[in-house]
Amino acid sequence: EEEFVSPLIRVQEKKKQAQWMHKALEVKEEAFKEKMKVLTYQWRDLHTKDAQQKTSLEKSGRILKENDEIRIQALNKAIKEREGKMQKESELLRAKKELGPLRKKHQKLRNLVQKYSIFNKYLEDVVKISQFEEIQDVIWRCKTLMRIQKDLLQSQQSHKEMTEQAKVLLDQYTAEKEAEILQYQNELVELQLCFDQAQSDVLPWETRWTDIQNTAAEKTLRLGTIKMAILNLFQ
Repeated sequence: EEEFVSPLIRVQEKKKQAQWMHKALEVKEEAFKEKMKVLTYQWRDLHTKDAQQKTSLEKSGRILKENDEIRIQALNKAIKEREGKMQKESELLRAKKELGPLRKKHQKLRNLVQKYSIFNKYLEDVVKISQFEEIQDVIWRCKTLMRIQKDLLQSQQSHKEMTEQAKVLLDQYTAEKEAEILQYQNELVELQLCFDQAQSDVLPWETRWTDIQNTAAEKTLRLGTIKMAILNLFQ
């Protein structure tokens, strides 16, 4: 979808840029034409003034020779007019230089629009066989799907990170519990050893206790016999 939508979006953007550049070029051309008209009129006026000045200088040559101040003023005026003429020519040259890159850029945009026109034709065919009414609806739909896909990818990535984090916590908890179980097992082994040792210690004491009980029983029986004998002797 990204490979398909990106050229479509670029086509629409390039078309908008081309239209904008075309309008800007038209405005520049109109301004250039107006400037050319003004420069042409000024150029004619300069030539007319130059011719008039030459005529006036020829007619008043003697007067100019006699009057240096008037001649200097006329020369200064001619110099200023020539400077203005050079300035106008410089402005005209600068306008031509500015117009050249604009025309190249406009041509480049036209070439790009022509290059991507196949996608525009494809979109027109899609509009014909689908429920969409305009090409822009298709582009909006594609953008919406791309945005949904991006959100799903982000959600999937977030879920994956949470799963990995939960797995890490589970591994830590499992390791802790295994360590506790191992500790309890060691303690159980120690307790079992203590119990076995206690049982091994109890057996001699039980034997001794049995001997004591047997000895006590014998002495009790002997004491009873002695008491009976004493009683018989007393009687």
